[in-house]
Amino acid sequence: MGLYKDLPKGLNEVDIVIAGGGTAACIVASRLSEADPSLSILVIERGPNNQNVDKVVRPALLLENIAPGSNSAIFYKGNKAPQLNDREPIVPTGGILGGGSSINFMIYTRPPRCDFDSWNSPGWSADELIPFSNKLETYQGYGPKEAHGSSGPVGVTYDTFRSSRIESEFLSAAGKLGIQELQDLQDFKSSNGVARYGRYVGTDGRRSDTAHRYLHPLLQDGKHPNLHVLVEHQVVRVLFDDKKRAVGVEFTATAGLAPETSAGTAAKLSVRARKMVVVSCGALASPGVLERSGIGSPEVLKKASVPVLVDLPGVGHDYQDHHLAAILYKTDLEPNETNDALMTGRADRVAMLAGDDAMLSWNTVDVGARLQPTEAEAEALGPQFKAKWEKDFKEYPDRPIMLFALASMLLGDYSLVPEGQYLTVGAYTAYPYSRGHVHITGPEVTDPIDFETGFFSDAGDVDIKKQVWAYKKQREILRRMSLFRGEVAFGHPAFPPGSKAALADGPLEGEIQDIQYSAEDDEAIEQYLRNTIQTSWHALGTVKMAPREQMGAVDKDLNVYGTTALKVIDLSIPPENVAANTNNVALTIGEKGADIVARELGIELKAC
Repeated sequence: MGLYKDLPKGLNEVDIVIAGGGTAACIVASRLSEADPSLSILVIERGPNNQNVDKVVRPALLLENIAPGSNSAIFYKGNKAPQLNDREPIVPTGGILGGGSSINFMIYTRPPRCDFDSWNSPGWSADELIPFSNKLETYQGYGPKEAHGSSGPVGVTYDTFRSSRIESEFLSAAGKLGIQELQDLQDFKSSNGVARYGRYVGTDGRRSDTAHRYLHPLLQDGKHPNLHVLVEHQVVRVLFDDKKRAVGVEFTATAGLAPETSAGTAAKLSVRARKMVVVSCGALASPGVLERSGIGSPEVLKKASVPVLVDLPGVGHDYQDHHLAAILYKTDLEPNETNDALMTGRADRVAMLAGDDAMLSWNTVDVGARLQPTEAEAEALGPQFKAKWEKDFKEYPDRPIMLFALASMLLGDYSLVPEGQYLTVGAYTAYPYSRGHVHITGPEVTDPIDFETGFFSDAGDVDIKKQVWAYKKQREILRRMSLFRGEVAFGHPAFPPGSKAALADGPLEGEIQDIQYSAEDDEAIEQYLRNTIQTSWHALGTVKMAPREQMGAVDKDLNVYGTTALKVIDLSIPPENVAANTNNVALTIGEKGADIVARELGIELKAC
């Protein structure tokens, strides 16, 4: 098997080097090797191998991947943010083979087709990308099957373990508020409703990450001897000849995993690339590889003591993320209806694994929504919000302002609550106006980064107003579920004494009326949001595909401006955001990127 912790002697030159072994990288490497086994490819991944690791393949164990000390995530700390009451947000990303697809929530969502069209890039319209989205999946769910794929590597299922009472009550409660239930919210056109959610889990109950579904089968079948994967190493920079053609990479063992030199740093090695280098380290790491290579803003590079190779200020610019509020509720559910018992150790993890317990196949998210406010609700949020809503949403019914997912467990500190069963509503901004950046501060991978998340930094505070609306909307839904037994105090605003919005501490009796919020209540919600808003793990846009004069960094064929034989293929390239969890977009970019590379090399891939 061509998977190593140390590069084998003699493997010092290949056709293609792929820097990063994440979601898109595994697809690119596998599709190319599958089509032409003679093509030599080396994938260099900073994290460990993910093969058959329980916390990766067992969906119910997903939170173990972002637990303190985890070896499967990278934890990026943002700069202190005044608009977040001086918090320094932490953004975890995939730090293991398969990247985000190995550690995410596995929620199956796809964006509306207008999102792809908004990228305004030749070859990347919805009509051109949807076939790639369908190519990657084997869909076994609701709705017309022609809207989905039926023979791809990635399994999408709805019928592994589900907590049926939770999803049914959520849909019923939403209906009481006039919110429609949609059969298939992932058909690239449906929006403004609630729906049952599928997941990236195969019929075997295992996670459908790209390493297991694309890469590992080729590494093990004995038919692809030129496909190589080096784990626990990271690319420092891309190497160029005097014509700015990428000819290889410099890499080093991931900190703490290799012997150090006498200078106290891991030794640097290099490998040559005869045909091209592909950077695929994700939206937070790909900019750093480019900047350490001398590609970026001259101002940034000068401060980092890196010579300028290409003046490209779009690198690391325009970081985007879906802002997430995690809102917590008490329930009367039984232990086998949420994942809390497993998360707190009340359930026997070892016994569940030994017995292949069905609950292990559950990502805890069975239902969700994409919603827009009514005109009256938009009006109530103030003139700045109303102006943005009228410009960007009112006439576009397939563009929601907020996304929602209901997790059947407490996404919070269990030490602060009594033993029980909880729900968490994840409310996240579909199209944030806020922007940030991510840049290097020095030439080494160990140097700290300058990371501005930009959460709630937009003019007019429109992003936080979206979240205020979402908080109120989801609370009305949850209060109408018969399982509701109150709100978890630390997971909600601290409303002033005597407020009509005061939290409940038990079931609600009689006919449920909408809560009337005062101006002071709204202020309490805003403060709660500034104190708690976090990442959705949906980073994108930092090496965007756009004209160079529009702060673009790559062209329609994903070539880095000012260079040759260098591409970026990952979630850093979308120029505009999407109303969906970003895993599907990363998968689609991987498939499309593989197709672009194959065409340039004269290789024929499997048809969409």
